[in-house]
Amino acid sequence: MVRLKFFNPDDLFGLNYVLDDNQQLFTASVEKALENIKERKGKNAFPVTILKDENPVGFFVLDFGEDKLEMTDNENAVLIRSLSVNPDMQGKGIGKAAMIKVDDFVKENFRHCNEIVLAVNQKNESAYHIYIQAGYSYDGKTRIGRSGPQYLMHKKL
Repeated sequence: MVRLKFFNPDDLFGLNYVLDDNQQLFTASVEKALENIKERKGKNAFPVTILKDENPVGFFVLDFGEDKLEMTDNENAVLIRSLSVNPDMQGKGIGKAAMIKVDDFVKENFRHCNEIVLAVNQKNESAYHIYIQAGYSYDGKTRIGRSGPQYLMHKKL
């Protein structure tokens, strides 16, 4: 069973996986994402651990900062960033299950939030399809990210 919880430093033992060179083009490592939060003094960013059978296997950040306004005018939106799943656990539906469960997680913990936004690199076809299957919409908006053009996607809560 896949479950989400707020990150705890004890989760790091299961999140010290290494992404391949291709995946590193599209997302930050867990360590880098946590470092980015620390640099911004943790303002408005909440790391989340993805658990599979109570073992940490993935990670992402819910970011309520200003970056989301590049994708939406909605002040009550949250940006998902730095999503990754342990490469040994990929292809088992964990990412898709996590993206479906994030809706209820956000509703339970951030009652003011009514939209989730994210950007996915156009070359990252597998991630794009996971987001579509999890109910995210792509309305034709794009931006240039660190590794090229990105689709801007959203989901109303």
